[in-house]
Amino acid sequence: MSISLRDQLLKAGLVSQKQAKQAGKDQQKNQRLAHKGQAELDDSQKRAAQQAMAEKVARDQELNRQQQEKAQKKAEAAQIKQLIEQSRLPKLTTEDYYNFVDEKKVKRLSVNKLMRDKLSSGSLAIVRLGGGYEVIPREAALKIQERDPQRVLLLNVPTEAPAADDPYAAYQVPDDLMW
Repeated sequence: MSISLRDQLLKAGLVSQKQAKQAGKDQQKNQRLAHKGQAELDDSQKRAAQQAMAEKVARDQELNRQQQEKAQKKAEAAQIKQLIEQSRLPKLTTEDYYNFVDEKKVKRLSVNKLMRDKLSSGSLAIVRLGGGYEVIPREAALKIQERDPQRVLLLNVPTEAPAADDPYAAYQVPDDLMW
């Protein structure tokens, strides 16, 4: 059997028998007056409980919002990974490299002449996947850029075909100027 709080306090010696009886009488008197409508009930406990409940609801809503954001970011990351894996071009092993900047460091990818031209013209892009880099088409890079702009490392503005009256069209870029 459980012992009432009053009995526990008496047993511990924190209150005397007289104090316990007086507290019981005061409580009964307040209830009787409240029942008759002559005295106002002490609403401080009720207000404190309502305030605590409102704070708990606000905390729960904030936690729920944070969890939803976390789940949304995880879903976006999975979509980005899937886009990259589906549209990436095969890796090449050539002696010709394309240099680009990632977080203030110069990185390089092995490319052929066609890939270099397409990267320069903006029809291909370089994106980060895990610890490596992938070359993907422009359309996929634009979709990725909508979700996470930091993943797209190189996406040049598409260039038009050289003008017919370009006086330098016949000149090739020297090899030592390739970057």
